[in-house]
Amino acid sequence: MPRVRKLSLRDIRKEDRNEYLKFKEIFSGFENQISIYSHSPIGMKYLYGMSYEISKKSTISKRLIEIAVVAASFQNKCQYCIVHHTSILVDLGLKPDVISNITKLGQKGLSEEEVLVRDYALSVTDKAWKVDESLFVKLKKFFSEAEIVELTMRIALTGLFNKVNQALGIEMEEGLMAQLMSKGISTENL
Repeated sequence: MPRVRKLSLRDIRKEDRNEYLKFKEIFSGFENQISIYSHSPIGMKYLYGMSYEISKKSTISKRLIEIAVVAASFQNKCQYCIVHHTSILVDLGLKPDVISNITKLGQKGLSEEEVLVRDYALSVTDKAWKVDESLFVKLKKFFSEAEIVELTMRIALTGLFNKVNQALGIEMEEGLMAQLMSKGISTENL
């Protein structure tokens, strides 16, 4: 049960309704999260706005970003984000068994670049102050410096979403788990 009530359009101040409706449309499927985050119109505007603007202009593939998001969310144990982004990753062609074991080192089913992104996401999430220099050497083989900064921001932003979701007890949207199972994903490891 969420720790604060979900807001509907009628609960939102008139001057904030356009942003609320915009993000409900852009991030359809995340209704429970948006209805809670809308308690803080400025927070909602900038968190969702940053997420949307970065993804719109990204030169990093959506699949790589989603691997980073899912790995960080598994590391943070944020079921809400794991389930939502696992569904996206399956749609992007990653096999369900690979996703449910994404934090395991030496993962089969991932390319060298995908393993690197996963490892970097886990490292940034776990101990950002202690990211191994050798990881950056490897990252620079695949990514520009701008892309490394973007990837790092996306991983850190995921951590912020994870923590807010967990602290506020944001619940899964109805039917989401069934939808996930229909894509062949076991919910045991989520």
